[in-house]
Amino acid sequence: MSADIDHLVVAAATLEQGAAWCEATLGVTPAAGGKHVGLGTHNRLLAIASPAFPKAYLEIIAIDPQSPPPARARWFGLDDAALQAALQKGPRLLHAVARTTQIDTTLAALAAQGVDAGRPVAAERASVAGLLRWRIAGRSDGALLCGGALPTLIEWGDMHPSDSLPPSAVRLAALSLGGLPVSVATALGLRGVEQRAEGPALSARLDTPRGEVWLHSGG
Repeated sequence: MSADIDHLVVAAATLEQGAAWCEATLGVTPAAGGKHVGLGTHNRLLAIASPAFPKAYLEIIAIDPQSPPPARARWFGLDDAALQAALQKGPRLLHAVARTTQIDTTLAALAAQGVDAGRPVAAERASVAGLLRWRIAGRSDGALLCGGALPTLIEWGDMHPSDSLPPSAVRLAALSLGGLPVSVATALGLRGVEQRAEGPALSARLDTPRGEVWLHSGG
C-alpha cells in the first residue's frame, strides 16, 4: 500500500478572506473551486505540484453561508467553535489529504493499528472541466486524528482537480508531519513526507513569487 500527498487544506472564515490571504502570503490568486453540496462548504484551489509532490494543490475551504447546515459533521473539524473563533483572526494551514487508489485497504490497515480514520463517503462537485467525483474517509464526528497529523484519505474517480487547474508559480517543496506514530505512518505508506516525533502536526515549505514561505498548522 502507498499514498501520496494530494492537497493541503487552508481553512478560512470566508473564501474572500482566504483569497486575500493567498495573495498576501503566496503572491498569487487562487482559482475558482466550487460548492460541496450537502456538506455546507465551498473552496478555491491553487496548483502547488512539484517533482516531489505530483498533482498536489492547495485548497482554501470555508463554510458556505448560503448552504443549509449538513446532516453530518463537516470535514476537517470545521464545525469546531474554537477553530472558527481562531479563523476570525486569519486563515491557517489546517490539514493534509493523502491520495490512494486503495482507500478501503488502507483504512483497514489503520484500523489494525487501533486507528479509526472513518469510512469512505462518496462526494462530488461541479468544476470547469466537468463533474469531479471522489471517495473520502471521514469520521462521523469530523475529528482530526493524531493531533491533525494523520492525513485524511481520498480516492479520486476519473478526473483530478489538478488536471484542469491553471499553472501557478507556487511549488510544494517539503512537508513534514509531527507526532504521527511510526506504526500508523507505516500502515499509511505515505511517500515523500518527513516524519518527526514532535513539532507542529504539519509544516510545509513552499517556493513562491514572494520567496520561501513556511506554513505551520496550529497557528
